[in-house]
Amino acid sequence: MVTQSSSSSPGGASYTHASVIGGGSWGTALAHLMAVAGIKVKLWMRSEERVREINATHTNSRYLKDRPIHPAIEATSDLRSAASFAETLIVAIPSANFRSVAFELGECVSGDQILVSATKGFEAERLTRMSQILREETCCLKVGAISGPNLADEVMDNQPTATVVASPLEEVVEKVGLLLAGPTLRVYGNHDLVGVEVMGALKNIIAIAAGVCTGMGYGQNSLAMLLTRGLAEISRFGEALGADRMTALGLAGLGDLIATCASPLSRNNSLGRKLAAGMSLAEAQADSIKVAEGVNTTYAASKHAARLGVDMPITRAVNAILFQEHKPADVLVKLMSRANRYEHNEVPIDAPRPVEGSVIDTALSVAARNRGW
Repeated sequence: MVTQSSSSSPGGASYTHASVIGGGSWGTALAHLMAVAGIKVKLWMRSEERVREINATHTNSRYLKDRPIHPAIEATSDLRSAASFAETLIVAIPSANFRSVAFELGECVSGDQILVSATKGFEAERLTRMSQILREETCCLKVGAISGPNLADEVMDNQPTATVVASPLEEVVEKVGLLLAGPTLRVYGNHDLVGVEVMGALKNIIAIAAGVCTGMGYGQNSLAMLLTRGLAEISRFGEALGADRMTALGLAGLGDLIATCASPLSRNNSLGRKLAAGMSLAEAQADSIKVAEGVNTTYAASKHAARLGVDMPITRAVNAILFQEHKPADVLVKLMSRANRYEHNEVPIDAPRPVEGSVIDTALSVAARNRGW
């Protein structure tokens, strides 16, 4: 449990208080985790029906079935009340609605509060990360992100796991880490905010592909190939945006990739299996109340990969299935027929090697010098 601090938030609450903005499965699970550890938590959501249910019966049946929620959590639909309750706010809103809620939040927060995103996605047009939206729509400078292998159902079942708190600011990492750490959750810090957010978003693309792979009846060899090459692909994309390569090997990268690609609880994995069974994207999305963030992320990554000069064959394949109505079997044939490549530099194995030091090279070099190139 966090010890009482003499410092307080603008609303008078100490560091033993936190607010969660967003009452879906992950937002509710985060609130529950903190309440179990003795933190006083306000949980904001728009639905008055959900607010009444959580406060009266301590369940969120729409997202977490009959799993009990800690009774100390206070649900509210009053955003200003939630914002002023604590120094630290964790924002767990689907990426499609993230900016509109952040805009509203901007009217309720002060510059010395901490805002942390728990959403794994992008705004597609500008490839905007969620922490960037928090900076753009509020006056808060202390921002960060939470990511890792954190399937909400398993968290609610008290299964041990770990998460990453990322921010360039030590204060954000330390204070959010103190709020989240508990009997079933280990917290790790990372200053690579870009890498943690990018990896957390992109792994959902690979999770959709993994669901398709499983749905088509393929086994562990196929899945291992997909995860390994998927990790290489999202790592390249992250580095192009300035991420640290090592972040891809941590909890927000490899850790989350394993969880979402292997578990039927993953909403992106589940969507992929439905696509493999013959559902259209619209049918697969309508079949679940939970948002599969990988759909929007696939569109965003596909849109910007060429601009960044990053080759993303798996992402292109998933994009073809989602948005171009290509059949998974046809996409797989195209993927498997790509030229064999060296593992670390993506150069085709049978590509002719350039001749160095030839007469032609020498002549071109001399000509360039003479012309002042």
